[in-house]
Amino acid sequence: MRTVPSIIHLDMDAFFAAVEQAAKPSLRGKAVVVGGLGGRGVVSTASYEARKFGVHSAMPMAQARRLCPNAAFLTGRFEAYRWASEIVMGLLRERSPLVEPLSLDEAFVDLEAGPYGPALAAAGPAEGARLVLALAEDLRADILERTGLTASVGAAGSKLMAKIASERAKPDGLVLVEIGSEQAVLSPMPVRALPGIGPATEQALRRVGLSTVADLAAAGLEELVQLLGRAHGAGVYQMSIGIDERAVVPDRDAKSVSVEDTFEVDLADRDRIMHEVDVLAARCVRRLRAAGRSGRTVVLKVRRFDFSTLTRSETLRGPTDDEEVIASTARRLALQVDTTGGVRLLGVGVSQLADYTQEDLFAQAVREAAAQQPELEGQERPAPEPEAEPEPPAVRRWWPGQDVTHEEYGPGWVQGSGVGRVTVRFETPDSPPGRVRTFAIEDPRLQPSGALPLR
Repeated sequence: MRTVPSIIHLDMDAFFAAVEQAAKPSLRGKAVVVGGLGGRGVVSTASYEARKFGVHSAMPMAQARRLCPNAAFLTGRFEAYRWASEIVMGLLRERSPLVEPLSLDEAFVDLEAGPYGPALAAAGPAEGARLVLALAEDLRADILERTGLTASVGAAGSKLMAKIASERAKPDGLVLVEIGSEQAVLSPMPVRALPGIGPATEQALRRVGLSTVADLAAAGLEELVQLLGRAHGAGVYQMSIGIDERAVVPDRDAKSVSVEDTFEVDLADRDRIMHEVDVLAARCVRRLRAAGRSGRTVVLKVRRFDFSTLTRSETLRGPTDDEEVIASTARRLALQVDTTGGVRLLGVGVSQLADYTQEDLFAQAVREAAAQQPELEGQERPAPEPEAEPEPPAVRRWWPGQDVTHEEYGPGWVQGSGVGRVTVRFETPDSPPGRVRTFAIEDPRLQPSGALPLR
């Protein structure tokens, strides 16, 4: 058991929405909702101004629009979120090599493994707690200075209590749970506050009269094991009395890479479904290669019109990052699924990851043979197919929140588009709220651009 609350949990406040507000001066202090903007889109993050109206993450976007119609509804800009996340994670690693990222905006840190570890080990409980508070406040100040974003931090002697403390600290706060006070903090909380207790487990516990963490502790180890099984019941009991021995594990390795899309209209055409599978496979391979990985098992996910979800998988002879191999395997899996009533969601993933690629010689030979196209000796070559009419160029699409630049007006972002027009607000993170101008969708002077740094 630790004598100093030296594990911290950091959680950025309304991260995606906060990045948008920091990048767009005209949105500061206003309701912002980030997520999928299609008919079946869901909310990824809502600013605290939007949360006052009841908007929250995972809510259908259509419902969010009804609750907060005057909010700015923006598509995600993951380049900007990754940039901010890399700065935050870098600041955490300056405090300790033991940083366990949970997502772009959330991580555990073990301060005892960092530069201040000897001082924390030598300090008494009161002095150590004061040092942890000072380190956490310095961290929050550095994040604000480098990114313009606020963070909530919880400090405690375990991951469980640090996470609970950061929830209490929101937004933009710092809460420390003193060593020895864990059970007093936990007792009045609902059972769902403990990790590993989801809706089904909660209902099972409520049926026998266990609704708070204090109830779990009073029930005792034997009863919880009977209710939940040996491993789960023992773990829940330990946490209910404030014991959590999980270590901070740095840079947890991903077990799979996957992508998926939900469609505004159910897909019923088999050719269209296969085309979408190819698109998803290409995106999955890009992520796989960006991570420097390959994988051996290809997984297809299909959610049908009736919300039933099916998965199919096939394990290859060796790990690969070959797009053609992965796409053809995913198409083969798709043929095994009945899509007669329509498909609502498709996903393609790769698991059993490895750090190398075992070249698939059969796939390579097939590709080379197709590329060579040798002439058929003694036979007339078939007449070439008549050239198809060139397809008209695709109409340019602009997404609310998208970064753009204009030859005359400089950098800005898309407020909205429709009926052949696109509206842009021209401002930067360091400028005052900018002017709004409208252009034709095909105006060549207006081009997509990368995200600008927040600082």
